[in-house]
Amino acid sequence: MAPADDDAPPASPAESLALIQREQDAASRSVGFNPLVYYLPWGSAWLIGFGLLFLRYGPDGRVFVDLPAWLPLASLFVLMALAMVSTVTVSTVRGRHVEGRSSRRGAAYGFAWFFAFGGIGSTVSRFDDFLPQSERGLLWASVCVGTVGVMYMCGAAIWFSRHMFLLGAWLTVINIVGVHAGPGWHSLLIATGGGGGLILFGLLLWIKERRR
Repeated sequence: MAPADDDAPPASPAESLALIQREQDAASRSVGFNPLVYYLPWGSAWLIGFGLLFLRYGPDGRVFVDLPAWLPLASLFVLMALAMVSTVTVSTVRGRHVEGRSSRRGAAYGFAWFFAFGGIGSTVSRFDDFLPQSERGLLWASVCVGTVGVMYMCGAAIWFSRHMFLLGAWLTVINIVGVHAGPGWHSLLIATGGGGGLILFGLLLWIKERRR
């Protein structure tokens, strides 16, 4: 029996096309990602964190659930920190398979997030001492959520993503509405429309990827 040659070329055009398709599928899996890995941690952090803020610090100072005063904000920070670790880990692993211009775009976009929130921290902390406690929370939350919305729309311009732009626009709109509604209501809108919106957005993208 003649030995098998694993490096032999395909015997027909059909086999060549099948081989190309298999290689394309393998490459797609290596650089692809599950959208829920990005959006579910952040959506959950906003849904739970801002939801607790609404229950403890409702409109006009109303307390719906008598939680410890420190718990809502601590929960929000811890959940966002976990979401950040998840995002950085997934982005780092995925970035190993991407080179050239796409890699540089992704790195620049990541640093833009870092510098944006560094600027927020230094600027807002300079002025929040002049505001009542409830207004301080609204200032921090609205500026941070507004920045997230703008960053998503900037990302949409970089990667020509209509879905990403719509998400950024949606977050911007509910943030504006929440600011005008006032403390408490803003937390409710960001918990449901922001956190819930991120989760729904991730699910829709996941379904779209599965159908492909």
